[in-house]
Amino acid sequence: MKKKLFSINQIRKYLNKKGFIISHKKIAKEENNIGSLSRTFLSSLIIISLFFIGPIIIDFKKNTRFISEDFENNSKNNLNKLLEKKDVKTDKAINRKFLFEDILIFDEQPTDSVRLSAATIEELFKSTNYTLEDVRKNKLVKPISLTLLPAEIKKIENTKKRKDFFIQIILPLVIKENNNIRLDRKKLFSILNKSKNTIAENTWLNLKFKQYGVLDKDLSILKIRMDEVPVSMAIAQAAKETGWGTSRFAQEGNALFGQWTWSGEGIKPSEADDESTHKVMKFNVLQASVRAYQRNLNTHTSYKNFRGARAELRDKGKKLDSMILTEYLDKYAETGKDYVKTLQQIIKQNNLRDFDDAKLLPLNINLESLI
Repeated sequence: MKKKLFSINQIRKYLNKKGFIISHKKIAKEENNIGSLSRTFLSSLIIISLFFIGPIIIDFKKNTRFISEDFENNSKNNLNKLLEKKDVKTDKAINRKFLFEDILIFDEQPTDSVRLSAATIEELFKSTNYTLEDVRKNKLVKPISLTLLPAEIKKIENTKKRKDFFIQIILPLVIKENNNIRLDRKKLFSILNKSKNTIAENTWLNLKFKQYGVLDKDLSILKIRMDEVPVSMAIAQAAKETGWGTSRFAQEGNALFGQWTWSGEGIKPSEADDESTHKVMKFNVLQASVRAYQRNLNTHTSYKNFRGARAELRDKGKKLDSMILTEYLDKYAETGKDYVKTLQQIIKQNNLRDFDDAKLLPLNINLESLI
C-alpha cells in the first residue's frame, strides 16, 4: 500500500485547527529577547558591584601596601640647589631630641673595660706587627680597638714615640666609625636611586633622620650630614684636645675631643667659673667618644660650613682634604682661626694625611683573644 505524504503547510493547517500555533520567527525573536535581557542584567550587576567593591580594594591597598609614598626622591635636585645656594632651605635647622640617643645606648652596653698598661699595649702592637711605618706603606690598619687610654702615656718621655703610640690607639677607632658611616651612606644612595621606598627602607630612614636631627624628612640634608670625617683631621683634633692623650678629660672620661655638655654626666673643667654650667662629656669607652665627635661635626649648626665644603668636594669627585676642611672649624674652639692653624700644623708635622686612605683589616679570632 502506498503511503500518503503530507506537506509542511498541510501539517500546520491541521495543527491550527486543533488550537496549536507554530511560528519559527517568533520563537527566535523571543529567544533573542531573553538573551538580551540576560546580558543587560549581567552587565548591570557587574557595574553595580564595581561601585561597591572598588573603594574596598583601594582602602585595602592603602593599608597593606609594600611601597610607601612618604619619600619622593627629589633629593638630587634639592642637593644641587643647596650647593648652588639657590634654595632658601639651609643646613641650619636641627632636631636635637634624638641626636646622641644611639651613642649613649652604645656607651652604656656592658663591656670588659680593662685599662691596659702602656707596656702591655706596646707588646700587643709588636705581636701583631702593627706599626705606623707599615700602615703608611701598605695602607692597612690592624683592628685593635682599645676601650681606655693607658695612664702611663704621660710617662713616655720621647715625644715622637708618645705621638706615634697615641696615633696607633686612635687610628683604628676613627676608621671604624668612618666605615660605619660609609655603609650607611651606601645604603642611602641605594634608596635615593629608587622612586619609591619599601617599609623597611622607610623605617631605616626615619631612624637616620632622628640620629642626624633632620627636620621634615629632608633627604638632601641627610645626604650632606651623613658623611665621613677625614682621618687626619680627627687625629689632629684628638691630639690637640687631649695633649696627645695626656689630659685629665681623656684619662678620666675617655673624652678625646673636648665636647661640652650642659646636661647629664661630665667633667667640670678646673679653670671654669663657678657660675659656669658646662662640662666636658665623658664616656665609658673610647669608641663612643669618636662616634659622638663625628655626630657633632655632622649635625651642629656651628659646622654647617664644614659640611657644605665637604659636600662640594664630593660633588666635584674630589677626596676629602683635611687641609681644606679644617678651615671651617674655627668655631670649634674660642681661639678661632688660631685653632685652625694649630690643627693644620699638627697634620703637616706628623704627616697625618698618610692615613686618610688607610683601610681597617677584618677582625680575626686570634687578635681578639690577645685583646
